[in-house]
Amino acid sequence: MSDLSALSRPSRVADPGEGISLDELRLAARNHAMPAEALRYDVTPPGLHYVLTHYDIPDADPAAWTLSVGGLVDHPLTLSLADLDAMTRHTVRVTLECAGNGRAADEPRPVSQPWLDGAVGTADWTGVRLTDLLDDAGLQDGAVSVVCAGADHGVERGVEQDYERGLTVAEATTGDVLVATSMNGDPLPPQHGFPVRLVVPGWYGMASVKWLREIRVVDHEFAGFQHQAYRVRQTPEDPGVPVTRIEPRALLEPPGFPDFMSRGRVVDAGPVELRGRAWSGWAPVERVEVSADDGATWLEATLDGDRGPYAWRGFSASWDATPGSASLRARATDASGRVQPIEPVWNRGGFTNNASQPIPVLVR
Repeated sequence: MSDLSALSRPSRVADPGEGISLDELRLAARNHAMPAEALRYDVTPPGLHYVLTHYDIPDADPAAWTLSVGGLVDHPLTLSLADLDAMTRHTVRVTLECAGNGRAADEPRPVSQPWLDGAVGTADWTGVRLTDLLDDAGLQDGAVSVVCAGADHGVERGVEQDYERGLTVAEATTGDVLVATSMNGDPLPPQHGFPVRLVVPGWYGMASVKWLREIRVVDHEFAGFQHQAYRVRQTPEDPGVPVTRIEPRALLEPPGFPDFMSRGRVVDAGPVELRGRAWSGWAPVERVEVSADDGATWLEATLDGDRGPYAWRGFSASWDATPGSASLRARATDASGRVQPIEPVWNRGGFTNNASQPIPVLVR
């Protein structure tokens, strides 16, 4: 087959009444969400942290792996894992969320990985700051973008490619962008980018390139496939707005016990402690509210202590449950004034959908 476009459909939205396709089920079987009950952990165990892989998980030999830093630099680098481990290392707690989290609930539904609301997780990432690597290499005048390329290779919408994303020089050299080799104190698991990955705190997960093998500095704004794919568009012709930082979101740890198929919850009448996590990539979360009547009325939750500038924050509230049906929700407000909406804000890619999570509950 010489025409790669025959392998892949263009981006589209589902027809009215169209169900989840076999292609989407194959994606859902390869990738996985964090179980909602894992919100109990400050730091998500690696096997419960959400996973999205665009192509295959590369077969990585750590003894032979190298990371190159080149392009518009004075001193090109070729670094082994031992070289990276010998450099000054930093650990940063970061909540990562997929840009498509919530997509499956959109109407009409964008046809892609069918996330509900579990494409999130928090980990302690350890590695070398990207800005330190760029300082060692020496950025030249005229440097505009820092392009990060992974070893995962495939076809998307007919385009053969390595997975590549770019950051402006300012984005790459500000804050705690990491070239990470460790997750929660252990070497990266294969599905999380072993042996080396990028972690961009505060940004949706598409920016945190896994299986990192090349960093190159270029004299233009990077506009590769994955930059064009991750844009908020209303129509196919719309140039769109780039997807960058994570919108505020609060998720409740489901109370009681579940129904097998619907995942609806069952609790006994009386006081019920509601707990959850909230985060934002724009500014610290400063308020969380919970509702037991699908957003008709709201109760202020109590925030736990701060876990760092890039990590989710716990919250709790007491609910006096009375017999009957209830619909729980939570919403977050961050210090920038962004408020989590009740209804999703639609776009063709199903990106940045931070609508409040409904949890149906039977109180007995």
